[in-house]
Amino acid sequence: MIVFACAHPSIDKLFEVERLTPGAIHRPSSFVQVAGGKGLNAARAAVSIGADVRAVALVGGHAGGWIEDSLAREGVDARSARGSHETRSCLSVADEETGGLTEFYEDGPPVEGSVWGAFESEIEEALVDAAWIALSGSIPSGAPEDGYAAIVASARKSGVRVAVDARGVYLEHALSSEPDVVKVNGSEAAQILGSRATNDDPVVVAHDLRGRAGGDGHAAVVTLGTDGVIAVDPEGRVLRGTLDVRGRYPVGSGDAFLGGLLAAFDEGDTFEKALASALGAAAANAEVPGAGRLTAERARALSARARVETI
Repeated sequence: MIVFACAHPSIDKLFEVERLTPGAIHRPSSFVQVAGGKGLNAARAAVSIGADVRAVALVGGHAGGWIEDSLAREGVDARSARGSHETRSCLSVADEETGGLTEFYEDGPPVEGSVWGAFESEIEEALVDAAWIALSGSIPSGAPEDGYAAIVASARKSGVRVAVDARGVYLEHALSSEPDVVKVNGSEAAQILGSRATNDDPVVVAHDLRGRAGGDGHAAVVTLGTDGVIAVDPEGRVLRGTLDVRGRYPVGSGDAFLGGLLAAFDEGDTFEKALASALGAAAANAEVPGAGRLTAERARALSARARVETI
């Protein structure tokens, strides 16, 4: 079973408009909203694939209640820590004419320290029969910046393997507790590695991240958008994965990638097969409006077309 922790969820909305024109009134041709935030998107994708999943979210207000109800309707086993804050919303606007995507990410209000403590307690309970936990996204203001590090250390001490998909200071702190897998995109790698991420090739970047996560026995995965993925597995092998399929709705594809990756790991698949499954989930996500929404059949069909090789 996989636990997906989401410290900073949101209601993620997607508008489709014929043409995005600054300063103009727009009437969307379609509209989708989902219980979002990186962790919940990844959980939804993993559930769609058929994985045994439990989600833990830190929510508040009417928006938090909508997220709880939405997850229940989708069949996601979820539990929450509740605060007095109002959970944020984020908006993506798809331009039908150009195929472009414009995104607006609300930061959200601070949360009380006691609410973060309740969130950690919910995670501890959720981990009782778990094999994996994924810590995804940012941490809201008011919570400790090193909050992920404590959860990583506690989970590993309990024998639960940990994957981290975060950025900036949250990722730096999490790496200090040596997660089993660190998964980031190219821009997130640049944030933490600085010039090394921009001047060196992704193989060097992946090796550097793996070293920061503990070295031997740990893995690093760097997603590169349409260029695929570079990974260094626990044995130190370097793998490149590609899938030549492009969808119109890339929001949440990185989260779906993580959901597919951990679903495969939870099934005992090899690292190569897990990367192919993750690429298939990410590509299937990009074909459907709404982050983390995909079908298992399409994800499997696309993963069969993925190419993963040792380099």
